Amino acid sequence: MTTPAPSTPAPSTPAPTLGAPAPSSPTPGVQLVRDLVDRVPGFRGAYDAHVFSQGHVRPHVFFWDVVQDTVRSYLGQEGCAVDWRRTLDFLEEESRRGAVGVDEVIVTSFLGDLPHPCEPGHGIVAELGPVMAARFLRLRPGG
Repeated sequence: MTTPAPSTPAPSTPAPTLGAPAPSSPTPGVQLVRDLVDRVPGFRGAYDAHVFSQGHVRPHVFFWDVVQDTVRSYLGQEGCAVDWRRTLDFLEEESRRGAVGVDEVIVTSFLGDLPHPCEPGHGIVAELGPVMAARFLRLRPGG
């Protein structure tokens, strides 16, 4: 007759929090950045440098580079690998979805950082799609 081995309790795992993204799921802002880099490959170098210096993706920080490169492209500056039209088209599509974490990044860190009327590249504001144009107008009524 054998004696059963003493049972050891199974390691407990924390219960998932409802509504919280899984640890491996990116936040909406991080996914926005990844999707943008996939759609507009000209941002790949900026993305790689950003991740290297920041250690991970910080959407609001990365979007400073997005604004700068998009405006450079709009102005036709040489050496700019970004296609400003593709960037605006992508951001307009994302804006139409109305996802909270995505809209926050687009409004705060893209529209809010576009050039002011006295700055070079301000004409890009006239190229915004209808959703982003309406949000830009609410954010900066004076342009």
